[in-house]
Amino acid sequence: MTMTGRKERLDRLAELVNRDDERGVSLWQEAFRRLRRNPAAIIGAVILTAFVLVALVGPFFVPYEPKDTIGIREGLVKSGQGIIPGASAEHWFGYDHQGRDVFSRMIVGARQTLLVGVVATLIGLTVGALIGGIAGAAAGLGGRWGRAVDNALMRVIDMMLALPSLLLAVSIAALLGASLSTVMIAVGMVSVPVFARLLRVSMIAQANSDYVLAATSLGVRKPKIALTHIVPNSLAPVIVQATLTLATAIIEAAALSFLGLGNPDTAQPEWGVMLADAQPYLGIRPALAIFPAVAIIITALGFTLLGEAMREALDPKLRK
Repeated sequence: MTMTGRKERLDRLAELVNRDDERGVSLWQEAFRRLRRNPAAIIGAVILTAFVLVALVGPFFVPYEPKDTIGIREGLVKSGQGIIPGASAEHWFGYDHQGRDVFSRMIVGARQTLLVGVVATLIGLTVGALIGGIAGAAAGLGGRWGRAVDNALMRVIDMMLALPSLLLAVSIAALLGASLSTVMIAVGMVSVPVFARLLRVSMIAQANSDYVLAATSLGVRKPKIALTHIVPNSLAPVIVQATLTLATAIIEAAALSFLGLGNPDTAQPEWGVMLADAQPYLGIRPALAIFPAVAIIITALGFTLLGEAMREALDPKLRK
């Protein structure tokens, strides 16, 4: 092939590439386009938007102070005698066993539940991504010594995975003592192995890509390749998993609160605590347990629907 013919071929190839770039979209743009057409994603997004708005804005507009024992003060609630009034025009969800307005406590409890779920997920994501990132970079780029580091870190993760998640969370919470911070740490540590293994596998797959080989051949340092190229291209499944983990974090936080390992101040509204407080009064007012249970289920469902839709939109094997 002559020099002129080769030049014309290269120019034609560049023209085709530029044309594809103009018409093409990024991975995230394509994923967002698929999410907009997915009914499950729309339902999940609506549920989460409503939950976040209630959690952030709702406490400023509650009709009653959530700790105010207004029912007992007015003589309407006598839980010892089995008298706990239900819904009324003034109190939409009725009173609890201490005469507090249940609707106000549900609204304020949404913020507490959101806080616990988000902080716990961030703890798990940060610690898990740190361990998984080091293991993935070591296994993909570190040679023999890197594989040794990867094996050591993964054996720690395997030991954490050997325990059931709820048992591990209960053990950590019992060790640290009952408090809201304990719930966040315990639930966050449970999700560490999931994030660590997911990021590690994604980074190892990216380490075998052509662009990593090209960067290595050009003399780019391996730490820079890992931080500026491999990690950013490996985060998509981790972000999806964070959305799914929020659902399990809310459920596990409620479970710890139900077992008495959460916030010791039961006057502070939180859905798990409200569910635990309602147990002795199921025969009198089952709605006291139904309201927080339904709220937990619907919120977890919203995160799950959106997370599964994101996973399908970002995974080429699951795209329809």
